[in-house]
Amino acid sequence: MGLIKVVNEKPVHLVLSKDRVRSVKRGHPWIFPEVLRELPKAPAGSLALLKTADGEILAKGYYDPDSKLAFRTFALQREKLDEQLVTARLERAAELRDALFQPYDATNGFRLINGEGDGLPGLVVDVYDTAAVMKLDGAGAESFYNAEELASWLTRRLPCLRTVFLKYRSGEEARGQVLTGPTPPSEQPVRFRENGVQFQVDIVKGQKTGFFLDQRDNRSFVGRLSRGKRMLNVFGYTGGFSVYAGIGGARHVTTVDVGRAALSYATANWTLNGLVPDRHEATAEDAFEFLEAAAKAREKWEVVVIDPPSFAPNKQAVDKARASYTRLFAAAAAVTAPHGFLSLASCSSHIDAPTFMEVCEEAMGRARRQGYVLRVAGQPADHPFPAAAHELSYLKFITFRLEG
Repeated sequence: MGLIKVVNEKPVHLVLSKDRVRSVKRGHPWIFPEVLRELPKAPAGSLALLKTADGEILAKGYYDPDSKLAFRTFALQREKLDEQLVTARLERAAELRDALFQPYDATNGFRLINGEGDGLPGLVVDVYDTAAVMKLDGAGAESFYNAEELASWLTRRLPCLRTVFLKYRSGEEARGQVLTGPTPPSEQPVRFRENGVQFQVDIVKGQKTGFFLDQRDNRSFVGRLSRGKRMLNVFGYTGGFSVYAGIGGARHVTTVDVGRAALSYATANWTLNGLVPDRHEATAEDAFEFLEAAAKAREKWEVVVIDPPSFAPNKQAVDKARASYTRLFAAAAAVTAPHGFLSLASCSSHIDAPTFMEVCEEAMGRARRQGYVLRVAGQPADHPFPAAAHELSYLKFITFRLEG
């Protein structure tokens, strides 16, 4: 058996009921159920042909009749969807990371495969030095890809890998399964480097694949701003922004997160980099409650980072998410010192960049603060996305300098 499984002998034929020809040909990777003439009965992960009403074959991919993403495009028109294509896409993804990070001495924690952004829909692989974490997005991807063979390819391509761990979808009782090598025990977390900064992660129990690699460039920027300043990192998780601030010369850093387990890693990561323990405080508290109490106490920080989880998991949640972001960011602006720096982030794909900027402006207006935009950023180069699918440019990160 190869890198992909064949769950159906003959491909499923899917016929568009609405005109999506231009979108497909431009490279948008998804087809939703409502734009198909019908949803044929077939197993998740079945090979499928996407066709126009006139019978023209537009694309080849895999099908999941029970998913909101009924069809994921893998190959266009005359391209063959076979082992050779999958291998070529994997190698192209690896070559990009070679160009970005070789010789992997300063950075050996990165995203090796970013799903649709690498032409491998539904497949994500993050590397942490000697360990790789694989995620398959949904039943279609789980049935289409051969996880064991992918793990074998990974260990051949990256000889440093000792462990490949398949992380299951959230909500499942088991955390995942080891595909290759030993399971890293929680008492000996995986260590890796990012821009020379050291971190350790729990790839089994940690959120996502264990660490938020997509904030790498933004962490580096915040570190440069933090010299000699008090820094506040809210939704700090395992302390990525905090450690960069400490290495950048912050005189004191406060990390706030509701998860005590995550904060224990934030403290450990601080110590791992040889930073002075007294310059870091880890606070297990609700973000909104912490900021409200800090404002009442008239506390101020010269660098503030707000990096919350997604508030908009779907389109229906956008209005509620806007309200939550506005309230949160206004509270953050209230504790940012005059002429201080405020970095605001969103990983909600349903909140686009213009909407996010509007939310930031509204929040500062509510806090009666005037801001100047220093930098507008997003995800790094190891998190590419198709040009035809702007919604996969999910990360927004804007840094402001606030007046008094």
